Amino acid sequence: MQPALLWILAAVLMLLGLAGVVLPALPGIPLMFAGMLVAAWIDDFTRIRTITLVILGVLTLFTLIIDFAAGALGAQRVGASRQAIVGAALGSLIGLFFGLPGLLLGPFVGGVVGELAGNRDVNQALRVGVASWLGFFLGTLMKIAIAFAMLGVFGLDLAID
Repeated sequence: MQPALLWILAAVLMLLGLAGVVLPALPGIPLMFAGMLVAAWIDDFTRIRTITLVILGVLTLFTLIIDFAAGALGAQRVGASRQAIVGAALGSLIGLFFGLPGLLLGPFVGGVVGELAGNRDVNQALRVGVASWLGFFLGTLMKIAIAFAMLGVFGLDLAID
């Protein structure tokens, strides 16, 4: 394949990934990493060094952990039961399949249902739901920051050559 076409592919993957950080239908950071990997491969990993790809890979894994843990950690901060923490994590995971409404409501609903299943009162369950959603929201903000950090690391390594 022509290097110009590969650069276009790399750029498209990175742009789709950047959009996917906030759009639920796309696996944002993994797409960005795939684009960066393609870009590194074009020049046989001479312009984009292996250490840079390792750093970018670790950041990618970190964002995957954030995706699943943020809502559960938010619930835990307000004294949620084990069922609520599991519920918030499951709500986040299941919400992925229902687009933007699922992403927005999944952690909240999962946390509330889990807390109610633990025989807690409705007020505590609502507090847990809000904390789960807030954890998800803060996790999304962290993913946005990491996405731009990844672009900076990638761009810096590309510019050094």
